[in-house]
Amino acid sequence: MQTFIHYFLHLAFPAFIAWLFFRKEWKRVYLIFLLTMLVDLDHLLATPIFQANRCSIGFHPLHSYYAMAAYLVLLFFRKPFNLIGLGLLFHLFTDLVDCLFTFNRCPDCLVGAPAYKLIQWIARLIGLC
Repeated sequence: MQTFIHYFLHLAFPAFIAWLFFRKEWKRVYLIFLLTMLVDLDHLLATPIFQANRCSIGFHPLHSYYAMAAYLVLLFFRKPFNLIGLGLLFHLFTDLVDCLFTFNRCPDCLVGAPAYKLIQWIARLIGLC
């Protein structure tokens, strides 16, 4: 279920957001949202490139808290920059949801993760622990 929800939030839900809020130009907005997934290219800098229980938040450079702040600033610019910022922030939200799924299944798996305290706090807030 975790994998389905992860890819649903990355691929299908942005189409719904584009259609709901940008109906006249939803296809263009959806394409921009899809292109923001290129942020995952920073995974190529990690060793190993893929690790099953890794939480991307705070681990990869384009998934860092500094990057999040920059993406937030993009929201205050004109199109298409605000759409790029929105897409990037939603991408990171999706990755955070994935981290929460992992934490729920195996809290000890994320002990060394840079976002461990954040994930633990959110998990307590929503009643996962």
